[in-house]
Amino acid sequence: MQKILIIFNPQAGSGRAQKYLPLIEDYLQQQNIDFNVLATERSGHAQSLVQSADLSNYQAVIAAGGDGTLFEVINGLMSHREDQRIPFGVIPVGTGNAFSRELGLLPTDWQKGIDIIVNKKTKAIDLGLAKTAEQSYYFLNIIGMGFVVNAGRTTLKIKKLGKSAYTLATLWETAKLKKYPIKLSMTLADDQIETIDDSLVFVEVANSRYTGTSFLIAPDAKIDDGLLDVIILKRISRAKILTLFPTIYSGKHVNYKEVDTRKVKSITIKTQQPMPLMPDGEFIGETPVTIECLSSALLLIC
Repeated sequence: MQKILIIFNPQAGSGRAQKYLPLIEDYLQQQNIDFNVLATERSGHAQSLVQSADLSNYQAVIAAGGDGTLFEVINGLMSHREDQRIPFGVIPVGTGNAFSRELGLLPTDWQKGIDIIVNKKTKAIDLGLAKTAEQSYYFLNIIGMGFVVNAGRTTLKIKKLGKSAYTLATLWETAKLKKYPIKLSMTLADDQIETIDDSLVFVEVANSRYTGTSFLIAPDAKIDDGLLDVIILKRISRAKILTLFPTIYSGKHVNYKEVDTRKVKSITIKTQQPMPLMPDGEFIGETPVTIECLSSALLLIC
């Protein structure tokens, strides 16, 4: 195999990722893989490292970290011309690693991640593209607004608790449950336009199935179907959301009448006041936003 470029985030998993680097390097050498490791030093560094890299020197670029690292690497990769974009792979060493679940990988399944890379199989997958008034960016996993952003911010404060941080943050935010006037305009799979204008608790637009660590938020999502899955939580009582919450682990929350789902090619979200967005666990941009599915935009090593 030609050399691969590994973007390694030593701060992933609340700093626990650092201990895996020598193990990863040793295992790669055992597999006779030529590689170059670039470690990130700050937020946004992974994206700039990939943007400035001469990708012609590599057969693949690998994101070793959590979902935030994947987000940055993808945006760096997509900044290159289409004919220069090389396949993308994952070595999970973060806290959540929600997208890695699509590859059957749990957080810290770094060895299995390398085994997948060694296998060298690829497939074309979709990406989401979000455009706000100020910026645009790509996402691999999911972009949310409303309740989920509040829960995400609380998660950051207690992230050292590990996987349980996502659950605890969600329960905490339930006590402060709010609804937001939101207008959605969606281009459905059959090119029909549907609008929703209502008070909503959250809107999630998913390319893949999982969020957090193991919330099966979009159980019917496929990363290669040319569509994004929209999950909408409508007006709901605090008591009801506490009943609904445990079902997110199995994906059965979509059966509640308070939850609407759609498969869309694109969606525009408008709010009375600008609301923050959370793509792939990052806090970037605010409404209004238009989100579209870019079909087969990326080659994933799987």
